[in-house]
Amino acid sequence: MERPTVQDTATVHPVDSDAPSAVHKALRLLDAFDASTPELSIRELARRAGIARSTAHRLVAELTAWGALERTTGGVRLGVKLFELGSLASTSVTLRDAALPYAHHLHEVTKLTVNVAIRSGTDIVYVEKITSRSLRVPHSRQGGRGALHATALGKAILAFSDQDVVSETLATPLAAITPFTIIDPAALRAELALVRERRVAYDVEESRAGLFCVAAPILDPRGRALGAISVTGATQLDQAERFASAVSTTALAVAGGLRPSRERGLRSA
Repeated sequence: MERPTVQDTATVHPVDSDAPSAVHKALRLLDAFDASTPELSIRELARRAGIARSTAHRLVAELTAWGALERTTGGVRLGVKLFELGSLASTSVTLRDAALPYAHHLHEVTKLTVNVAIRSGTDIVYVEKITSRSLRVPHSRQGGRGALHATALGKAILAFSDQDVVSETLATPLAAITPFTIIDPAALRAELALVRERRVAYDVEESRAGLFCVAAPILDPRGRALGAISVTGATQLDQAERFASAVSTTALAVAGGLRPSRERGLRSA
């Protein structure tokens, strides 16, 4: 059985001695890909997943036949089948569909990049991105992730999440994405209190140097965050504040658009 030999910044799973199932090994292979390495050789894939190369070859063949992986000249990449399944995730699809027309309007009004995101653990997941032609925002992409504590979207969601979600986030080390990222739990709690008060969150170079983000939570009828919507640009806080009202109003409109479909679902249950 082969074991990982070269360490790098990518996730490398140790080889389990108690023989994980074939499904577990297949999921390890899929989990080995990330935004910086969307294509991997079988050798590297096996190393990252911590499984034998012969096993990796067999599982890759099965995953490719099913459509979860696709062969490339240099190895394999994630297949279209996974995109099709991911698009069926109920929370992200419902929120994205409801937010999309409002997000386009917000983009037209502000001329800025618009993002819609939901929470996944201590991260956010971008479910929609409408890009500004005048400014590249390379750190966000549809399906990509960001840190809850370091993004305006994340803080908007976190401020209106259950207390156990907040406690879980603050209990983990808060990584300094930039020199301006809030990494002190007490300071982050104070920031979340401000977000709850003004119903808008700011990120001024906390997740990316040179960029600001203004986000507002999309709330359910009980006041809990279903997700958040934001605009991103290259200005300072005083200029960013000009867009707070537009973002907040858009979030309220999205929540209103979601409510009828959620109520219909409750009545039919």
